[in-house]
Parts: sequence; structure tokens; C-alpha cells
Amino acid sequence: MRLENKVAVVTGAASGMDKAIAELYAKEGAKVVVSDLNIEGAEAVAAAIKANGGEAVAVKTNVADQNDIIRMIDTAVNEYGTLDILVNNAGIMDNMAAAGDVNDERWDLIFDVNTKSVMRAIRKSIPIFLEKGKGVIINTASTGGFSGAHAGAAYTASKHAVIGLTKNTAFMFAQKGIRCNAIAPGATMTNIASTISNVSEFGASRTKVTQGVIPRVGQAEEIAQVALFLASDESSFVNGAIIAADGGWTAGF
Repeated sequence: MRLENKVAVVTGAASGMDKAIAELYAKEGAKVVVSDLNIEGAEAVAAAIKANGGEAVAVKTNVADQNDIIRMIDTAVNEYGTLDILVNNAGIMDNMAAAGDVNDERWDLIFDVNTKSVMRAIRKSIPIFLEKGKGVIINTASTGGFSGAHAGAAYTASKHAVIGLTKNTAFMFAQKGIRCNAIAPGATMTNIASTISNVSEFGASRTKVTQGVIPRVGQAEEIAQVALFLASDESSFVNGAIIAADGGWTAGF
């Protein structure tokens, strides 16, 4: 039980990587706040955790809404008395548009969901962690957060920003017992592709250059194992790291 009696908030946890993270955290003893805009899916995940002997509560969260972020963190404190682990995973893709075709409305939405929500959740959690003298933050970045060839301009910029925020937070609070790391998944089996619409043919054609050398597609459970390591005391000296979990995809360039 590597997370026994820990309280974790996991965003986007109705499906995909964060569903796997929520389930694994609960299996390892954590009390989990299952956060997602899809409340039916979140409730199903929470119910399955409880059916397996774990503790979980579902909360409907639009991470683009600051009030929902506040309510999400407050739910952890109100239900379980504290917060130990924050996992910022909720995110959406762009439509592969390059800078010459990017749309202001889509750009703003991508940043609200992928980047601003991460900042807001961290900002709300920091006072809790400071009072405790410890806390763990895990952000989901992307291989697109350090490469320009894996998505469109908006998504790429939003994930580069998440990496910058991760490193800054890690450095700023390193002497306060707070660790902040990020996972940069490569191609992984999730439903994020469902957030893509009106695909830019030019942008998509350019990303195919690197997609052709993907070694294999990862599974959500493989990303969850990385998230477990980062949440546990086993990674006590890991802070400000961006861990690529991509099967070796980006090792070649």
C-alpha cells in the first residue's frame, strides 16, 4: 500500500489514463476524488473503486471554470480532511492547425483546459500543502510539450507551458516539502482523439512525419504506473522532472 491514507484528486478520471491512475491509486490505499466533466463516467469509476474495497467520491468538474476547480479541491478537504496528491490530467487536443491557421477561440479554449486549469488547481492546493509541509503535484504534459512535431500550434504551446509551470513550481517550493513533476506520454490509447474536429490537412500531414516512427502505442495502465511512482515516497528526490513515457519514440530525435 504505497499510498495508504493519502488523499488524491485526479482530473479527467472518467476515462483513459486518469481512470487508470485513479483506480491504481485506490488499489494502493489512496482516497480518491474522481474529477471529470463527464459526471456519469466519474461516478461509475468511483463506484467501481468502492466495490473493490477502496474509497472514492466523484465530482463534476469543468476544469476551464475556476469555481469548479475550487469546488474540486474543497471536495477533497470536506470529504477526507486534507489533500496529499494532485494529478492534473484533463486535457483536449487541437485540430492540428499550424500558426498560420490557428483560431483564436480554439486557442483560448485549449489554454483554458490544458494550461490555466493546471495553474488554478496548483494555486488552490499550495496553501494546503504548505500547511502540511508536504504535497505532490503530477501534471500530464505530452511529448508535444518538448517537440514541435506532434500536434498543432495551440496544443503544442499549451503543453510547453505546462512543462514550464511544472519546473517553476518544483523550484519555487522545493524547500517547502512540495514536489511537482510531469509525465509526457507519447501515443497512448485514450479517448482524447474525440476532442479533435475540423482537422487541418496541412498540419496533420506534417505531424505524420514523426508519427511514422512511433514504436508502439502505450496503454493507460502503463502511464498510471509512472504516476504511482511519482506520487509515492519512492520518488522522494524526484522534483521538476519531465518523464517521457513514450516507448522510446522521442529517443531518436
